[in-house]
Parts: sequence; C-alpha cells; structure tokens
Amino acid sequence: MVELAVASDAVASDVDQQVIIDIGGMPVLVRNDSPEFLHMLEKRYSGFINPEARADFELDVDLVPPGRITGEEDVAVRYTHGRWIIERGDLRAEWDPGSRRGRIVQSANPYSIDTALRIIHSLTLAAEGGLLIHAASAVRNGRAFLFAGVSGAGKTTISRLAPPDAMLLTDEISYVRRNGTDYVAHGTPFAGELAEPGENIRVPLAGLYFLAKGPRNKVEPLKSSEAARRLLENVLFFAKDPELVALVFESACELVHNVPVHQLTFYPDQRIWELIA
Repeated sequence: MVELAVASDAVASDVDQQVIIDIGGMPVLVRNDSPEFLHMLEKRYSGFINPEARADFELDVDLVPPGRITGEEDVAVRYTHGRWIIERGDLRAEWDPGSRRGRIVQSANPYSIDTALRIIHSLTLAAEGGLLIHAASAVRNGRAFLFAGVSGAGKTTISRLAPPDAMLLTDEISYVRRNGTDYVAHGTPFAGELAEPGENIRVPLAGLYFLAKGPRNKVEPLKSSEAARRLLENVLFFAKDPELVALVFESACELVHNVPVHQLTFYPDQRIWELIA
C-alpha cells in the first residue's frame, strides 16, 4: 500500500512539472520543475495547451540566470552526431530526432523556448512536405487563406480588416501541413503586432496571396516559378543542411503547384475581403 501511494505521488509530481503545447497537431511535452515558468508557458500558449494529448516530442528545460549563454548573435542550427544543435545568445538546445527528445538551456523567459519550438517544428515539417511561413492566415467560409509579404507589406493590416465572420489563425507565422496533394493551415500562438494567439483549428488551405499596398484593390495570378521564388523568401528555415534545404525547396514548389497563388494589391479598407473569400 505504501509503495502504491509513493508511485501515485510520483506520477502526480511528474504531471505537475510539465505542460503539453499542441501546435499544428504536433504536441510537445515541456518539462521543468518551476511552477512559475510552467504557468508562464500556459499563459503564453493559452488555447494550445492540451494535457490529454500524446506528445510527439519531449523537451526538458534547464533554467539558468539571465545573461548570455552562447557566443552566437543570430540563430545557428546545425546537425552533429545525430542531434540538432540550436544556439543563440539567449539559449542552447539539443534535439534528437530519433528519440524525439531534447533539452533547452535558457533563462525563465518565453522568447527562448518560442524560438526553439519554431525551429524544431520547421525541421519536422521539412521532412513531411510542410512549411512554417512568415505570413498571416485567416479562415472564412470554411477555407483558409495565407497572406505573405515583406515587413510592412500589410499582414497585420489585412488581419485587422478581416470581417466579423473570419477567424484569425495568425498574424505572423503560418503553419502549413501537407495531406497528399492538399494542404491544411493550422492556427498558431506565434503572434505579431496584434499580440494575440490564433484560433487552434485546422482548415483546408484555399489560397496564398503575396501582399502589396496600392491605390486600388487588385488580384493578379502568379506563375508557379515566381510564386515559388516569393514563397521561399518567406519560409522560416534556419538549418543549412543540404538535404533538408532541398526538401524545403521541393515543398515550396509543390505547394504553389497545388494551391492557387496571387499577388494581392490592396488599399487598406474592408472591401479587399470581397476579393478574397
């Protein structure tokens, strides 16, 4: 009886020391012994916490005092000895894609783990034909639409202009998974200027628009070659691994071949959505 009680307490303790962050249908278990840190994660990823999910990945987080952890100024991602190493000044992470387990060293802030999660998701998506894209995305009439462009092109603006019957998936980082020749857009908690997480839903992707501001609203189809070039400029992928880079290139070409792609020049008023959905 005593042994059973101890085992039960241990299980409860493990559960109390973890959260499962479910983004894009890929649940990630994050383990740490700081209730304050886990509560911060629950708040930041509100709507994407799924304690009932079976985790695809597991990450142990070691918290250290604030300060520089590595000498890398920008994000560096490399594969060595069967593990991915992710480094930036504020974090160092190792992730084993075979065991799907990893460890992150960082201070108690949400930004470092946010970066690690994006990179791990991007590495996993690359192998299955999916992409993380610097784009806003929204759902209307049961269909999802992506809006990509350089900074200032209008991703946040078009998100703000969305009509009441549209649901925002993200105003910053779009998550796209492949399903045969079809694609599905998922909501993400990776927010931009709106500072609000998207809806945690998945919807068939119906179109991709590259944004430009202009004096009047206009939609123009893009040739596949131009569409692929523009898409690659907006794909989030930091690893310099030649094999995965080739897969990302192939994924971008396949996406623009199977999903309608247009340039959307717009004047910032709500009438633009009459041309979208």
